[in-house]
This record gives sequence, C-alpha cells and structure tokens, in this order.
Amino acid sequence: MGKEIESPQEQSSYTVEQLVAVNPFNPEILPDLENYVNEQVTSQTYSLEANLCLLRLYQFEPERMNTNIVARILVKALMAMPTPDFSLCLFLIPERVQMEEQFKSLIVLSHFLETGRFQQFWDEAAKNRHIFEAVPGFEQAIQAYASHLLSLSYQTVPRSVLAEAVNMDGASLDKYIEHQVSNSGWIVEKEGGSIVLPQNEFNHPELKKNTSENVPLEHIARIFPILG
Repeated sequence: MGKEIESPQEQSSYTVEQLVAVNPFNPEILPDLENYVNEQVTSQTYSLEANLCLLRLYQFEPERMNTNIVARILVKALMAMPTPDFSLCLFLIPERVQMEEQFKSLIVLSHFLETGRFQQFWDEAAKNRHIFEAVPGFEQAIQAYASHLLSLSYQTVPRSVLAEAVNMDGASLDKYIEHQVSNSGWIVEKEGGSIVLPQNEFNHPELKKNTSENVPLEHIARIFPILG
C-alpha cells in the first residue's frame, strides 16, 4: 500500500523538501511547490527536485498548471547550466505548452547556450527581457557559464571573444576580468590584453587522466525519478 496522505495540519509542519520526499504525488502540496518556485527566485536559491515534482503534478492536473511558474522553473534551469536540468524539466512539459511563444524562446535560448553561440543568445534574451527581469542573478549565472565554457575551449582567450560571451564591454568588462583574476586564477597578458585561463584537462589535453569517459553519476541519478 502507498503512503497515507497527511492532513493539511500535518503537512504544515514539513519543509517543502520534506513534503516532496514524503508525498511527491500528493496534489495538495501543489500550492506549496508553486510558492517555493517564487521563493527560489527571490532568494536566488534552487531546488531541481522540488521543481521536477511540481512539473510532474502538473502532468496529473493540467488544468492547474501555472505557465508563469513553469517559465520561472525553466529560467532557473537555464541558470544551472552546464547541468542537464533544462532538458529534464522540458521533458515533463506538454508539447502544447512548449509551443507558446515564451517557451519557444526559452528553448531557442537553451540551444544557443548548449552550442556556445553567446552573441545570438544575448540578442535573443534582449528580445525577451520581460521573462528574465523578474529573476535576479540571471545575467550573472549565464556569464559564469560562458566563462566556464571558454575555459574548456581556450588556453588564451582574446578580450573580444570574452566580451561577446559575457555581453560586457568597457569598464564593466574590466571589473569582471579583475574579479576573475583575483578569484579564478585568470592572467591578463601585458601585450594585447588577452586572458590566459587556468589549465584543465580540456584546454590542455595532456593533463587528461587515462580513464574511460563516463556519464557523471549525479546526472544519471537525476534521470531515474523522471522515468519512474
């Protein structure tokens, strides 16, 4: 037999994470999960597990789906790149909903990020600013992802390439580079101003360990609850 559904009084004593763990298919927790998405936005926190639980409940009760909440979930998933969170969330969203303009735009933006087409990403994001302005930290999260992706591809990155990737120039770009020099080990070349990025097994293949290529265990673990 399945677990009994707790009364509202009993549920009120649980955190959202505990509600998800105890009764993930209980439709009564749907409002709590929606509120928790908004809390994640305002507090700049993130819970993939809670958001996936909400999307699953929407599948069972599509008439209760709040598309603004779904859009915020996808924006937060974009901010978690390079994790596969966006695809995991999209898998649970009905195709008819994905065809709405805001979701089509988010899917295009995800593709641009996955393929490192940052100029196209920022241009498209500017057209959909209304989606992102309500989510604090969005630009900073994408800039961090862009820097991460550059570090996998370049040993030395031209300033112009970095500027395009993080959508900055002038004094704001200088400040960003200074921060990375202080905190991430970047080095600015005296001639030309290109940035030398820290060595890793991707931009210096000779550092790569002689191990088989495996999908990270945590990525596999995230897929199982969806397929279950």
